[in-house]
Amino acid sequence: AMKRVRSVASRILLSYAVVLVLFGSASAWSVWTFRTAVREAELLRSGYLPLALSVRELVANQDTWNTQLNHVTTAGNPSDIRVWFETALAIGRPKKLAEVRSALARVFADEPNAPARREIMAELERVTHLGAEDQTTVSQLFDALARDDGARALLLRDELVRRGLRVQRGFFHLEQRITAYVDGIVDAARVRERTAQGLLVSFGLSTLLIGLLMALYSRRVVAPVALVTQRARAVASGDLRPGEVISSRDELGELSATFESMVQAIGEARERLLAAERLAAIGKMAAHVTHEVRNPLSSMALNLDLLGDELAPSQTEALTLLRAIGREVQRLSALSDQYLSMAGRKAPEFEACDVGELVRGSVEFMRREVERTGVGLSLELEPGLPWLEVDPNQLRQALFNLLRNAREALSDGGRVVVKVTRRDDTVSIEVEDDGPGVPESVIERLFDPFFTTKEHGTGLGLGLSREIVVAHGGALEYRPRPGGGSSFLLHLPVPSALGRSGLESES
Repeated sequence: AMKRVRSVASRILLSYAVVLVLFGSASAWSVWTFRTAVREAELLRSGYLPLALSVRELVANQDTWNTQLNHVTTAGNPSDIRVWFETALAIGRPKKLAEVRSALARVFADEPNAPARREIMAELERVTHLGAEDQTTVSQLFDALARDDGARALLLRDELVRRGLRVQRGFFHLEQRITAYVDGIVDAARVRERTAQGLLVSFGLSTLLIGLLMALYSRRVVAPVALVTQRARAVASGDLRPGEVISSRDELGELSATFESMVQAIGEARERLLAAERLAAIGKMAAHVTHEVRNPLSSMALNLDLLGDELAPSQTEALTLLRAIGREVQRLSALSDQYLSMAGRKAPEFEACDVGELVRGSVEFMRREVERTGVGLSLELEPGLPWLEVDPNQLRQALFNLLRNAREALSDGGRVVVKVTRRDDTVSIEVEDDGPGVPESVIERLFDPFFTTKEHGTGLGLGLSREIVVAHGGALEYRPRPGGGSSFLLHLPVPSALGRSGLESES
């Protein structure tokens, strides 16, 4: 038997699971891409943009600082300018530096030790440390202006200008670094967006394609259902011919095989029913004919006997004619008895019986009839045969018919062997002969009523025997014997309730 694969339901479920997995993957990728884009947009809005603006303001403030330094020595009221410088050093610059640090913290909240953060912080701290000396130098500058020490004031101003330019360049480099970093993030987002679009299109097309393939696959999987349905309609319309089993290693294949087995069983049951109906009709006809014929036959036989008593022994020709007529009357009487037995056959009356002894007795009863025609008869009994629930009289009648059939097949002598064996829950009685066998062309009709290959046969023996065996829940079959001859096997079921064994029988 073929190894069964997954069931139809599991295969269809698996095919749609593949589609769902692909659809889920595409959906998960879309959600991840969308969430990443939203997170980066939020980070740009709340982190990078304030950071860039704060650094830009530091650059602008430092530019204003440098511009004011160029005019500080020529100002008319240095004390007012001093307030602006001190305010810028005490409040303006520290506030902007704090904003830059806060924006950096927001930007790198998930990666506090990121290399980019460390680089920006290092650059910021260097510039901050560079401008930390401005407080002292500014105080010294305005003290020199207050003393009208112009030369000292110019030197201090130039020092502040040079330092301011360095600080401005540091802030400018910091701005460029942050801008480049933001541009890289934006470029990466664009690349990711294009990649996401491509993947989404690919996932969508793949999901659609695989969905179509899975639909076609599911249709192919369930296609045998339509074939089984068509076959069922054909059977319902009366077509009981054997059909081809669907080649599918799943429950549909099993269903097809089981269905064809059922159709075969229905066909066989129908044939048996037709045979039973034919036998019933024949039985009614036989009963009527026999009723009309038996009485005249009996009267004819009696008158033949009386006429034979009246004839003198010297009338040999007349006596020969009377004996020939008597034989025909006896043959017709025997034929009418056979018809009566078919018409009057009753349902089996079951009783527990030692099947070995029953077969032994039947063989011994027929031995003289068989052996007087020059045919040998032997019996082979398997030891420990079980007891069976059978109708002994009907089973004997079936065995007698099989033995007579074997004897008649051996017109030139031969041998008949009866074997009784057990296999599992079946007892088999085999009657085989080494005669010419049955032509292959007539095997199918072998058990039909009134079908016979013998010149004077009635064609009822094998049909009656099979009906008896079937009524016992068994089967009767014919097999050609290897090397020539015939073999009839009579199979009887072993009831589970009967645990007794027959006595061991010897051949």
